[in-house]
Amino acid sequence: MPLTTPQSLALSGATLLLLLVAITALGPLVTGSAWWWAAAFTAAAVLGAGAALRAVRTPPSLVPPLELVALVLALTLLFGGATTFALVIPTLDTFDEFMGLAEGAVRTIEQQSVPAIPVPALVFALTVGVGVVAVLLDVMVQTLRLPALAAVPVLVPVLVPGLFVESGADGVILVLTAGAYLLLLRVDVRVRRSAEVAQEGERPGSALVSAPRRRPIVSTAGTSFGLAAIGLIAASVVTAATPSVSTSFLLGAGGPGTMFARGVSPYVELGRDLRRPDPVPAFSYVSPDGDRPYFTLLSVERLEGDLWTADEGPVDGDHTLDTLPRPDGLADDVLAEPRSLTVQIGQVRTAWLPLPYPTAQVDGLRGSWFWDEGALTVRSVDTTTLGQRYDVTRLAVQPTADQLRGAGQPDPDSVPDATRELPDDLPAVIGETAASVTEGARTRYDAAVAIQAFLRSSEFSYSEEAPVDSGYDGGGFDVIAEFLERRAGYCVHFSSTMAVMAREVGIPSRIAVGYTAGTPSSQRVDGMVRVDVDSHDLHAWPELYFEGVGWVPFEPTPGRGTVPAYSRPGAGVDAPGVVPTAPTATPPATGRPDGDPDRQLAGQAGGSGAVGPAWLGGAGLAVLALLLVLLPATARATMRAVRRRGIRSGPSPADAAWRELTATALDLGADVDDRRTARALADELLTRPAFAAEDDTAAAALRRLRDAVERERYGRVLRAAGTPAYHDVAQAARRDALAADLRAASAALAADAPAARRAEALLLPRSLRAAGRAVIGRTTPRGA
Repeated sequence: MPLTTPQSLALSGATLLLLLVAITALGPLVTGSAWWWAAAFTAAAVLGAGAALRAVRTPPSLVPPLELVALVLALTLLFGGATTFALVIPTLDTFDEFMGLAEGAVRTIEQQSVPAIPVPALVFALTVGVGVVAVLLDVMVQTLRLPALAAVPVLVPVLVPGLFVESGADGVILVLTAGAYLLLLRVDVRVRRSAEVAQEGERPGSALVSAPRRRPIVSTAGTSFGLAAIGLIAASVVTAATPSVSTSFLLGAGGPGTMFARGVSPYVELGRDLRRPDPVPAFSYVSPDGDRPYFTLLSVERLEGDLWTADEGPVDGDHTLDTLPRPDGLADDVLAEPRSLTVQIGQVRTAWLPLPYPTAQVDGLRGSWFWDEGALTVRSVDTTTLGQRYDVTRLAVQPTADQLRGAGQPDPDSVPDATRELPDDLPAVIGETAASVTEGARTRYDAAVAIQAFLRSSEFSYSEEAPVDSGYDGGGFDVIAEFLERRAGYCVHFSSTMAVMAREVGIPSRIAVGYTAGTPSSQRVDGMVRVDVDSHDLHAWPELYFEGVGWVPFEPTPGRGTVPAYSRPGAGVDAPGVVPTAPTATPPATGRPDGDPDRQLAGQAGGSGAVGPAWLGGAGLAVLALLLVLLPATARATMRAVRRRGIRSGPSPADAAWRELTATALDLGADVDDRRTARALADELLTRPAFAAEDDTAAAALRRLRDAVERERYGRVLRAAGTPAYHDVAQAARRDALAADLRAASAALAADAPAARRAEALLLPRSLRAAGRAVIGRTTPRGA
């Protein structure tokens, strides 16, 4: 029964209220409220468009597709930016922008922990999700007239917080959502009653047979309260019982290890698979100052078991790149010259940005990037480094040996406790070696220089095979002890050994993971030599903390990188800066880099390891969307199968056939009233062109179905007197005849309907409304 415009608006308003209250449950997952307003605007645009379309009598089958168009327009207004025409008309560039935001949303979901920062990609994903839910709600409430099913999509935002935060969904939000759901059901009841009264008044001359209205076992209001209570209890139980996964990889709090495709894992698994294929280009850079710095991806501080691990803290939304602070511990009297570089990322794809430490300014990046406390490493929550080009201003910190010697005891609040920690069961050889090497060192600085000189001496050799062949590859303290005995390893052995020995003598330490300075190429950019960095330049080096100077890099790996002038034995106060070491060692035959042993960067140049999870997630969403689209068709097919089984073996085959015929007629646009007699409905259908054709096969089939259902319904009282019922005479043949007549009459109805109506009958069958009436406690219609 068609609704008036006020009735439709009332349902749309109640639906919008339910959705807006439900998405508020996502508040614990996202900081701020800007995302909510974007989602609310989109929901209002979609549901408002649906209400406007119905007000101008748009065919019901066209309303959902046009609501999707309204969703696209709303997204264009909010996220299209300069790619749009007249702000709301999307262009091809707009859809490219949407694709980029969708890819960024996948990355930000992988990388962020809760509460997440509402970067544009995340807000886009939330807005799209709310818009799709709005369309589904409108279809259920207005098109299918099954408002009770609105609880299904609404439960999604209500239950999701329980998966990611220990406290689950907010109890107040659950109560408010249940109240909004109750309101929607109540509005629907009032609308139905008003529509029925109005329709009955418009048929003064129609032959109607109205059965006495059966009182539901539970009142409509009681049913509504019961449904809402069940939903509320279920949501509370599920959110309370479901374990939180806020510490898992789903939102990245478990560490950004899943972020990297051809990048470097933040979990430096010391000694992991040293065999590398040919180098893969990582990035290139130019510097007007001829600067050749190391590039840090991330810093690791804790040695837990066999792994040096990075800080797993969430991204701080206030740490945007325009607020980069001065590095920790750097006093004003230490020389720190600003130097400029321009970096062009090649094939490295990671959420961590290669930057010299310390960096004062970064410009030109796409996406949302944030710096981490202490290490000043920079990471993104919605994009990667792939294809990025950015300008960097770094501070070339050049302390003198005297400044380092004069550094006092570090303030306990200056550095994290993790940079000082050592286990109680540290192998004795580490402490003994540290004591022996630093014997006679007057200051912590002298001790650090002695440790570096010891590891770079001829007593040690660089080897990537020895740790594997001898079975001591890895990163635990026992491995470091074995390395000190065998004295052969690669950069992670040298850097981790120096870091641990430094802590043993009271110097806070951490390990930087990134790239050495690279190799100058024959190419020039704006007159400057381009320096190329590839996977062979991957490296790990220790950084030690000195009060008044801050974190200072050292280079203990023999024959690798550059040794800072301040760390050379006998360094004087007049020799600041960094002096390159002579190429005293030849790279091993494998050509592998002297750095992080993570293989991901050195994969084949044509692939991307992160593609798999992204396309799998997209495929899952596509399958879910397809299932939702096919849900009404599946329900209708199930009802059809049940009725046809009733024709074959049920006690009332004619009634089953007539029910299926009236449902088909309703799906195809016929005005079917469940209070009309079978004869009245048949007479109306016989006036249709498909039944009025010269070939009266369909008309004859319809009449036989009409006569059969009348005999079955009204002739049963004669059975006691010995008159056989329709299905008792030649039972099998009569059932087959009913099925054949149903097929003929249904085919005529389909032939008489336009293509759009047939498509609507398939995807959004109107006959499912009868099931909706049954759900809310009304009498199930008989179809005639």
